[in-house]
Amino acid sequence: MVNNKHRQRNAAPRSKAVQLTIDYSYIILGSIIVGLAFRLFLFPNEIASGGVSGISTITGHLFGIEPAITQWVLNIPLFIAGVIFLGKQFGVKTLVGTILLPFVVYLSRNMEPITTEPLLAALFGGIGIGLGLGLVFRGKASTGGTDLAAQIIHKYTGLSLGVAVLILDGLVVTASAFAFNIEFALYALISLYVTSKTIDLVQVGLGYAKVAYIISNEAEKISQALLNDLDRGMTKLKATGGYTEDERPVLMCVVHQMEISKLKHLVKLHDPNAFVIVHNANEVLGEGFKKEA
Repeated sequence: MVNNKHRQRNAAPRSKAVQLTIDYSYIILGSIIVGLAFRLFLFPNEIASGGVSGISTITGHLFGIEPAITQWVLNIPLFIAGVIFLGKQFGVKTLVGTILLPFVVYLSRNMEPITTEPLLAALFGGIGIGLGLGLVFRGKASTGGTDLAAQIIHKYTGLSLGVAVLILDGLVVTASAFAFNIEFALYALISLYVTSKTIDLVQVGLGYAKVAYIISNEAEKISQALLNDLDRGMTKLKATGGYTEDERPVLMCVVHQMEISKLKHLVKLHDPNAFVIVHNANEVLGEGFKKEA
């Protein structure tokens, strides 16, 4: 998509050792962030926002059981069940997250909560959990828990993975309504929503690019302008007019947000009657954009 005459080739791929170091750094940092978000925001405010951490919040407040113990007791058997029923694809990375997260929760047991306002705790706890999980996912791992249970349910019942996760998290949130009250269950739902959005943000990033589809009788002039003046390549898609039945190319060009105005200017300069469609691209991988997923 990018003009190779104006851009250097990508650097050599990372070595396996370097990539493993990066992956484990994501897993360790992410697990620490999740553990601290749980301890500083969610647990002290009785917000059980799904998953094993939500179960540990309920048992911790009702029975006085240290949350880290509950998480270890549930996570390790779930990990073993995942290996038995789903195969060994989880590997060492997920095992690291499964063990490290409760360890962080245990080490931070004497830390004071940052806030005792439930809404603030739900919002910032959700952000912290989402940020941490997003980093763990970037390390190609998970922290175990009900995600593994959901995958087992998905495999043996035919339910979609999203529905399975929704059911398990829904049961935990429902249990929190009985254990505490309905208001705290509503805070838990807020936290779950914020967590999901933050995970998406970490996975995709803030840098939205733009995809432009250009239909014009001056396609060749416009393509040369994009190559030479904008320093962007494009893909020519074969298309046929629905009314005229004429064959003509559709230019597909991906640019950064700050380049879209110049792109429209160049198109209008060469063909004021060109038909242009522009929409967001949440993530673009490749030369001229992000180098890796």
